[in-house]
Amino acid sequence: MTATIFLLRHAAHDQVGLYLAGRTSGITLGVDGLAQAQRLGERMRREQFDALYSSPRERAQQTAEAVAAARGGMPVETVEALDEVDFGEWSGSTFDQLNTRPEWRHWNEQRSLAATPTGETMLDVQRRAIDVVRQLVAQPGDTRSALVSHADVIRAIVGHLLGLPIDAWQRFDISPASITTLVVGDWGSKLITLNEITP
Repeated sequence: MTATIFLLRHAAHDQVGLYLAGRTSGITLGVDGLAQAQRLGERMRREQFDALYSSPRERAQQTAEAVAAARGGMPVETVEALDEVDFGEWSGSTFDQLNTRPEWRHWNEQRSLAATPTGETMLDVQRRAIDVVRQLVAQPGDTRSALVSHADVIRAIVGHLLGLPIDAWQRFDISPASITTLVVGDWGSKLITLNEITP
């Protein structure tokens, strides 16, 4: 049994890179982000997959809907475990504001030991995300699925399957609307593509 998994980061909202969106409600894709999501959907038409899962965040849902529309309106299943890191009170702050806070710097310097204000750690994020992968692998036969999630969640999955420590998160990028492809089975796992950027 082999599971092919396409990890899709949501398209960019208008203020990506300026502040920490986190789980703040109401953050949706603007005109450029919707166009980027549509291009991702067109790119994913070249791939065969039978199931489409998404984080509950609006920006992820909109991206998943664009991918689904490009495939004739396939259903999107919301999976809570694919949600963004629970950054708590950090959410909505600009990165300039966050960089003045010692606890934020600690989070980025040593994620293996640090926690967000809500108490969630990157190991917690990795655990819930890998549980989704395990469930896909456990399905009978060969499966092909697409998961729309967030940069840190995708990094956590990839890092785990490559045997990297959680503090290695800065060694590779996960760009908006990018595609990372994994093949996982009882024989092990293989990274097929990493951070394929949709033009």
